[in-house]
Amino acid sequence: MSDQKPINWTNARTLIALAILVGTELVGASWAAGWALGGLFQLGPTVGHIFEVVFIVIGFVGLYYFMRAAVAHEPFRR
Repeated sequence: MSDQKPINWTNARTLIALAILVGTELVGASWAAGWALGGLFQLGPTVGHIFEVVFIVIGFVGLYYFMRAAVAHEPFRR
């Protein structure tokens, strides 16, 4: 195994809490946006669910890039 630095648990806990908080808000808002657009344009339940899934995937992609930036600014290895 290569020389890995020990984990800084303070930063790791901060990043875990950040992922939970931002992930819940971002994915929840994305899901709500898909639901709202499906209902606003009266697209029917099937197309509405497709909109929800597409927006949820967009939310997860946004969360992924957000967490990459967060780990770059607050590394959890000493």
